[in-house]
Amino acid sequence: MNETPPAPVPPSWKVDVFATLKKRGIQQIAYVPDAGHSHTIREAQRDPAIHDVVLTTEEEGVGVVTGAWLGGQRAVLLMQSSGVGNCVNMFSLLEMCRFPFLTLVTMRGEYAEFNPWQGPMGRTTQQALELMGITVLRADTPEEVEETVEAALDSVFEAGERVAVLLGQKLIGRKKWERNR
Repeated sequence: MNETPPAPVPPSWKVDVFATLKKRGIQQIAYVPDAGHSHTIREAQRDPAIHDVVLTTEEEGVGVVTGAWLGGQRAVLLMQSSGVGNCVNMFSLLEMCRFPFLTLVTMRGEYAEFNPWQGPMGRTTQQALELMGITVLRADTPEEVEETVEAALDSVFEAGERVAVLLGQKLIGRKKWERNR
């Protein structure tokens, strides 16, 4: 008998991220596919009340999120730290127009990173965001995630701020490089 094995149970912090976004009325989720955001992406794809927008590059997500706001909807951009560098010019739009903005960023180039190309942007992600006028919050343990995302949602949709939540690489888990030998 060929039975499909059950899907792995996601870590509770990943469940908390999607549940918090859903509870707080997020209607659009823009993203470049990323393993760190995989649970939120899958749940958004399954949820008919959320429009999931697959991007070819992260900077498109800044336009999607601001367009959603102009259209009366709440949106969030999911990306990896390497994508922050792709968005720097588009972040000018947020500052000049004072749009509320939320991005959740999975970090690379930190804890046990195997890919040296991830290091430079990973080390400068927070500074790049702050230089562009975006407030940075960070969660490095599962216990911090829900409260940090909630605080970001308050700052963005109650106070009209621009906020990035960095989800630390240690939280996401160690990446393993598999070589074919």
